[in-house]
Amino acid sequence: QVQLVESGGGLVQAGDSLRLSCGASGGTFSMYGIGWFRQAPGKEREFVAAVTRSGDGTRYTDSVEGRFTISRDNAKNTVYLQMNSLEPEDTAVYYCAARVVGILSASSTSYNFWGQGTQVTVSS
Repeated sequence: QVQLVESGGGLVQAGDSLRLSCGASGGTFSMYGIGWFRQAPGKEREFVAAVTRSGDGTRYTDSVEGRFTISRDNAKNTVYLQMNSLEPEDTAVYYCAARVVGILSASSTSYNFWGQGTQVTVSS
């Protein structure tokens, strides 16, 4: 089992940038595909981005493509989500999740382990 902890959220204005981090402990980090999801109040959990085990493949939901970048550093057991040109619609709790067999999955049910989330709030 792997434990995941998100960090880097905060309060920003529209157009600003944030970089979220997902730190992992336990297990073998490089064997997991990693996804980022978000959930706004009253909304269902939404896929944001995913990265393969090696970091050489990525996938994004249409609403963030071109603004967000997912990457990983297996030597540091960390996955990043660089968020640029933030919009009020990006306001949500952001979660990272790990899948034992790494694929670029957008389905939350395909991930085995989840962090507790970090709050991102974007004001207009």
